[in-house]
Amino acid sequence: MAQKPSIPKGTRDFSPIEMAKRNYIFNTIKDVFLLYGFQQIETPAMENLSTLMGKYGEEGDKLLFKILNSGDYLKNAPEELLGERDSLHLTNKISEKGLRYDLTVPFARYVVQHRNDLQMPFKRYQIQPVWRADRPQRGRYREFYQCDADIVGSDSLINEIELVSIIDEVFGRFGVNIAIKLNNRKILSGIAEVIGAPDKLIDITVAIDKIDKIGLDNVNAELREKGLTEEAIETLKPLLTLAGTNEEKMTTLSTLLASSETGMKGIEEMTYVLDHVKELGLKSTIELDVSLARGLNYYTGTILEVKALDVEMGSITGGGRYDNLTGVFGMPGLSGVGISFGADRIFDVLNTLDLYPADTTASARVLFVNFGEAEAMMSLKHIKKLRAAGISAELYPDSAKMKKQMAYANDRKVPFVAIIGDNELKDGTIAVKNMVTGEQQSLTVEAMIELLGE
Repeated sequence: MAQKPSIPKGTRDFSPIEMAKRNYIFNTIKDVFLLYGFQQIETPAMENLSTLMGKYGEEGDKLLFKILNSGDYLKNAPEELLGERDSLHLTNKISEKGLRYDLTVPFARYVVQHRNDLQMPFKRYQIQPVWRADRPQRGRYREFYQCDADIVGSDSLINEIELVSIIDEVFGRFGVNIAIKLNNRKILSGIAEVIGAPDKLIDITVAIDKIDKIGLDNVNAELREKGLTEEAIETLKPLLTLAGTNEEKMTTLSTLLASSETGMKGIEEMTYVLDHVKELGLKSTIELDVSLARGLNYYTGTILEVKALDVEMGSITGGGRYDNLTGVFGMPGLSGVGISFGADRIFDVLNTLDLYPADTTASARVLFVNFGEAEAMMSLKHIKKLRAAGISAELYPDSAKMKKQMAYANDRKVPFVAIIGDNELKDGTIAVKNMVTGEQQSLTVEAMIELLGE
């Protein structure tokens, strides 16, 4: 019996129409990256597991897709591990590589490996797929694209301001109303100090990062499981439920964290970013959110997340400052900050809100109808001139019935149809029909280029 075709859960096929929409997203983001002076790189789909493991926290490590060694991958696996079905320790014996989990850690590896060739600060962007062994659900996939912009080699908080501006510009072009949520990892460290649990910072951040998904009560339950006292949990509660303007929140935090040097440093940094972003007069809502933790271990300063205001969806962009990420690759002291656009979630948001430009899915600007051999050859000569002028054009390949060819043009959303019949062959003109208005006119190829190039 023939095998039923399928794809792995959490992955998707994309039709030509969907790809046109996705390319609109990628091209828009790419254009803004270039506008801000970023340069493009690419890294391999697979990295050595030693590069990836230990960079995303315990939960992140579990979501890495491991690749079996080629050939007899069980050759170096100890019998006792096989017998005990010890998958945790067995993995290291049968797998040396994994699919990249994000673009940031491979970028850190790239910077260290190519440091002698880079001019600092180095501003790079990267648009490539990543893979996570997550539970598939709406807005969450196992294979998805990230569109990253990072700046390394500079401690300046102006970089954070620039990245917030990039986010505002990108979503302004998309027409999506967003809230940019900001926090600082040093503020979170300060909170851990003042509640008497500085050694529980990772547990605290991992738990409160889930507050939007599972609610405060469940976060508190998770914190109890991690060993936090009831007193610490009660002290933490008002810090996670701050209300008021950004200025009012900062004033409250300054009082609550006064005894923490680290916390006050975070407030100083956050104040600088918020004040300068406010001066730029961005379109987006800018919100200080102390519950924002982003559970990745490598963030050390500003952290940010973007939510769409008009559609229910998880984070559609995120990022932050990571002062010591390259240290694990032998290059300590190099500061970096970056953002990552979740292209697949943005795709879902734009689909839900129907925000694509009308001509996004048009495959060609004009279709030439095929009436026969002589007409087709003349059409190809005209098409060559149109393409040389940068106008996308195609010829229907078969001399089929007119109704079929026009239906093809309609299905493909081609805005113009060109017709060359006996009369057009004689006088060297082209009958051009506007498929939206129904208007038809007889034009030379030069006049047609002028019309379609508008």
